[in-house]
Amino acid sequence: MAEQIEELTIRAAGPADAAAIASVHVRSWQEAYVGIVSATYLDSLDPQSAAERWRHHLERGPDDGVRTWLAQDGGRPLGFASMGPSRDEDAGRGDLEIYSIYLDPGTWGHGVARELMRTLIAEAGDHTPLSLWVLAANERARHFYRRHGFQPDGVERFEDVGGEELLEVRYRRR
Repeated sequence: MAEQIEELTIRAAGPADAAAIASVHVRSWQEAYVGIVSATYLDSLDPQSAAERWRHHLERGPDDGVRTWLAQDGGRPLGFASMGPSRDEDAGRGDLEIYSIYLDPGTWGHGVARELMRTLIAEAGDHTPLSLWVLAANERARHFYRRHGFQPDGVERFEDVGGEELLEVRYRRR
């Protein structure tokens, strides 16, 4: 059941947000990737292990050029997004990549992803190329990215997800 959002705020995330981000990350994967990623892998996702990885990442802060934002309603985490330097071999100097954008499934369809995306686009600026990778089978996400001006650029790759090779498609915005 969808939850009511009273006051959406988006702020920079820090190490204290690791558990909240990990919880959203795991729940989002377990809902969004049903039928795309193996059920065994999705069931194996552990919020505590994910929290340790997120804590380590967030402790580095923006020194590595990666920034993470947390969307929340009061103290309740709703979603998060992260962006940093493009990791693609053909990226230009200064190109940025959206590494993640995930929501608690109970908040899907309430504009939280839209506001996170607006934050990322505003941070990137109008003249900075912005890319992201999305699983080819994730039609919901692909539609969302197209609505925000991203288009597939013809570059694809296979990514190992839980022991399976899944096709990813690169989208760009400019």
